[in-house]
Amino acid sequence: MENINSILLIAQVLLSISLIALILIQHGKGADAGAAFGSGASATVFGARGSGNFLSRVTTGVAILFFLVCLALAYVTSNRSAPDSVTGSVTAQDAIVVPMQEEGDVPPAVPQQGSSPESDLPPAE
Repeated sequence: MENINSILLIAQVLLSISLIALILIQHGKGADAGAAFGSGASATVFGARGSGNFLSRVTTGVAILFFLVCLALAYVTSNRSAPDSVTGSVTAQDAIVVPMQEEGDVPPAVPQQGSSPESDLPPAE
């Protein structure tokens, strides 16, 4: 299942890059508007365009593929099983057992009266 997810993700990136490139290559519809004001002859300023050329048909096909891959990627991602919890996957056998310390191993928190605290520092004069 991870392989199909990776393949769809790579296809998504490639289709999006090609869609951006195809859109930027095309000649805009409003670019002919300047021709109507004396710089050339244009059949229509903002009228019907007629049949689409090769680039517009390829862009339409890539856009349809892009949306189909989007839907397939959403379907694959939503039907994936939920990952197990990290804490739920640890068993008692995997746990590290730390031995308890006995009372003699731990120094007292407060020094007892009459005993000097052990220190590496020389006594103050």
